[in-house]
Amino acid sequence: MRKAITATAACATALALAGAMAPTASAGTDDPPPPDRIVIDVLTVNGSGCRAGTAAVATASDNTAFTVTYSDYLAQAGGDSKATDFRKNCQINLRLHVPQGFTYAIAGADYRGFAHLEAGASGLERASYYHQGMQQTTPVSHTVKGSYSDNWQFSDRTPVAELVFKPCGEDRNFNVNTELRVNKGSDANKTSFMAFDSTDGSVKTTYHFAWKRCPA
Repeated sequence: MRKAITATAACATALALAGAMAPTASAGTDDPPPPDRIVIDVLTVNGSGCRAGTAAVATASDNTAFTVTYSDYLAQAGGDSKATDFRKNCQINLRLHVPQGFTYAIAGADYRGFAHLEAGASGLERASYYHQGMQQTTPVSHTVKGSYSDNWQFSDRTPVAELVFKPCGEDRNFNVNTELRVNKGSDANKTSFMAFDSTDGSVKTTYHFAWKRCPA
């Protein structure tokens, strides 16, 4: 099994919302997930890192998370790479259908992939997400430095007091933004790359739900 590197960073605070707009997160644990299954519709997928048919979204059977799987999301530099290959990005616009009486926030995300970075090269993973019409989270970035050739993993978590819940009773799409960048190494003839997938295709990006019951 390949060894993964890990790092944890709290997501930046989103714009504070009035209590009437969204439930207030308590200092205790979140409410249990709704018993009925949620459904996620993928409305649009745009970006150089997620051409049509190369990104898939699925929900966990226990409603605690959803996953995004990429099959062709790779940034590279050096060697025969094109000038535009050093940066790849993807924006996915989702519509989440959740059971009546519940609302959700994203409590954290786990990002995974594979990187091959020559000496002096570096790779950067950056991500943010937000409810439509609400303040976007400040992008959180993580860096892998060469030389390195292995799986990578980063986990971002949002403090409970900073969770941003979708306003109850409102339809708001959810946007997921990701980006990969690679800076070439000391030898420009050698190719370095960073990808959101892996050699066995089993890597998924996981977004963890926090649930709240809406006022009756």
